[in-house]
Amino acid sequence: MPADPITLIVGDEELLVDRAVGDVVAAARSADPEVEVIDLAPGGLETGRLAELTSPSLFGGSKVLVLRSSQDLGKDLAAEVLAYVKNPAEDVALVAVHAGGAKGKALADGLAKAGARKIACPKITKMGERIDFVRNEIRRHGGKISADGARNLLDAVGNDLRELAGACSQLVADTGGKIDDVAVARYYRGRAEVSGFSVADKAIEGQLADALEQLRWALATGVAPVLIVSALAQGLRGLAKVGGAPRGARGAALAKELGMPPWKIERVQRQLRGWSGEGVARALGAVAEADLQVKGGAADPAYALEKAVSDIVAARAVR
Repeated sequence: MPADPITLIVGDEELLVDRAVGDVVAAARSADPEVEVIDLAPGGLETGRLAELTSPSLFGGSKVLVLRSSQDLGKDLAAEVLAYVKNPAEDVALVAVHAGGAKGKALADGLAKAGARKIACPKITKMGERIDFVRNEIRRHGGKISADGARNLLDAVGNDLRELAGACSQLVADTGGKIDDVAVARYYRGRAEVSGFSVADKAIEGQLADALEQLRWALATGVAPVLIVSALAQGLRGLAKVGGAPRGARGAALAKELGMPPWKIERVQRQLRGWSGEGVARALGAVAEADLQVKGGAADPAYALEKAVSDIVAARAVR
């Protein structure tokens, strides 16, 4: 069988666990389309059952045995599993799913020692890991997305991996594969966090045409002008904070000093490369003027915002 005889899946990220199990089953089916898949929870496995399931059948055929929550197996059942893996059956692929941690660790260690292929499926909790997941998921479907686009998709959809996976698949299908901030805003309209901050990022990076396009999308999808001004102001204040940070400060110390997460500091540092102190000051003045305009000082808030975006891009060239 192309599938490994013993596979140990460790972790509690359900989507990744299900995919890992699915990959083993797919490998087995590539050799035998009629392979029997038996999914077992600890409560459905009594002493002697494993020996029965792994014994040669009169009718032949291969099997995939999936032991769910193997960390919950009792001492006798765990011993039976470890005894089996010393001499596994040729036509059986055994998959043990273990949540990780101290419970049932002896079983996990024993399987690893027996040569089991180990697949890690830890919970994805950090922003950087989620961004990597989104980018890999888009790539998995034949598309491409920037780190900023992935972050905006996270802001729009949330952190549930199943929902993110579905959104990635749908975006690739709807866009043809190249996904930018405009596409995210288009398909997840009404999300101020996406539209407002994506306008700010494009303006700060000097991409006038993209910034104006996203500004129009934001206004068309009902994002309030004051929220866009707020996003512009926050982006520029981030430049000022990072640009004025003590020289030599790095990593956790810099994050603590500025009150910003490390990933955001890295992003702002990249954006800062095209800016001077005088340019940041001028851009902040343009945003202050726009704030007055959209709060009642102008008949056309959209025009005021377009002017602010243009002024920010122009300020970036000031030396």
